[in-house]
Amino acid sequence: MPTPKIAPSMLSSDFANLASEAQRMLTFGADWLHMDIMDGHFVPNLTIGAPVIESLRKHTKAYLDCHLMVTNPLDYVEIFGKAGASGFTFHVEVSKDNWQELVKQIKSKGMRPGVALKPGTPIEEVYPLLEGENPVEMVLVMTVEPGFGGQKFMPDMMNKVRTLREKYPKLDIEVDGGLGPSTIKTAAAAGANCIVAGSSVFGAADPAEVISLLKTSVNEAQKATIN
Repeated sequence: MPTPKIAPSMLSSDFANLASEAQRMLTFGADWLHMDIMDGHFVPNLTIGAPVIESLRKHTKAYLDCHLMVTNPLDYVEIFGKAGASGFTFHVEVSKDNWQELVKQIKSKGMRPGVALKPGTPIEEVYPLLEGENPVEMVLVMTVEPGFGGQKFMPDMMNKVRTLREKYPKLDIEVDGGLGPSTIKTAAAAGANCIVAGSSVFGAADPAEVISLLKTSVNEAQKATIN
């Protein structure tokens, strides 16, 4: 089974103290740092770009899990590679015609390619990206509408996760949106192993306890599957 990875969403952090917030999450047991990149076009919100990734990279060696909610992901590959992004996850909705070139470019810049899909997008649309000659290495199933933090978890998205896990047992499957102590068991049981959590971690009295709970839930779900 793929290893559990807990990725606090830095969108919920104090942006004025991003480096210290990142270190705080890592100290609390985070495996990755999830970075939400929004262009104000693919989604209505506008967040951070490559300069922020570059600045943060100077202060951490952590895996920077970049989720690009942008209309033209190919335009961002080179600058994010130079900035120090570790993972580059683009949306299938905007890359159906050029995903092979996109994945090739992402890998050439030393980043790990992933593909994301909105709640309304059928899971079948990512299959070609997993079965092609140069496949992506992770699928991000959005469990809320992309663009804003603090939304409620959509449990019906777990059907997508279950379908993916059955079809691709070793795949990294990430879920993002409304994940926390009350929803993690549902996501973990469905087969998600990469967990993005924002307000449930940053807003917690004890973030380390929440991160530990998330990871334990994934581990227990995987053990139950094996047994």
